[in-house]
Amino acid sequence: MNRDSKVFEEPTVETKPIFRGKVISVQVDTVRLPNGETSTRELVKHPGAVAVLALVDDKLLVVEQYRKPLERSLVEIPAGKLEPGEPPETAALRELEEETGYRAESVRLLHSVAVSPGFADEIVHLYVVEQLTKGEARPDEDEFLNVESITFEQAQQYVKDGRIGDAKTLLAIYAWQLHKLTGAFGQ
Repeated sequence: MNRDSKVFEEPTVETKPIFRGKVISVQVDTVRLPNGETSTRELVKHPGAVAVLALVDDKLLVVEQYRKPLERSLVEIPAGKLEPGEPPETAALRELEEETGYRAESVRLLHSVAVSPGFADEIVHLYVVEQLTKGEARPDEDEFLNVESITFEQAQQYVKDGRIGDAKTLLAIYAWQLHKLTGAFGQ
């Protein structure tokens, strides 16, 4: 396997903006392929997001909310998009407090994950937080959430039942499982 990623680069020849929304923009890029030919790539541009693995008394803080693209509710760890110029660590603490009411004294990056690199540039930064104190939740005005704290066994059941099915929450549960087995979240 050739480890020189330059061999696979696809320089952009032209970009056509298609849509600019509140959260995403869409563009079609014409690219030059490694063999010299051209092709098009449909790209979703996203500012990035954060997600928070927060444990209170060995229970995972989660929120249930309706996800329109899937036409159903999902149970997920607290998460949200980055604001322009906002450091991911700051966003993680903000989202935790807005969605659950909890504040954290300690925050540590576990992983940064490319969600759908075949068509989107969104990176989700997964943080683990510790030393939590309860405060008042302040969800966004268009955000309707049910906050819950679940045991590891409940989390596993929610996965089986399809109530948990998003990548960031699954990654958090696997990190929690590693922590239960080894005492570390891993990196």
